[in-house]
Amino acid sequence: MLKIGDSVEFLKDGTKGIIMEVHDNLYHIIWEDHFSSWEYGETLRKMEAYPSK
Repeated sequence: MLKIGDSVEFLKDGTKGIIMEVHDNLYHIIWEDHFSSWEYGETLRKMEAYPSK
């Protein structure tokens, strides 16, 4: 399950963003171009963090 603060990728075009709010299966995302939108969970993929060195 996705949560606030997760980095995600929009499956339709590969845009990356961060989850700011969650309401059931709707996620408020701030995208890398500073645009924001509400998206359904099925349209998002969580980006895994790289291990720190």
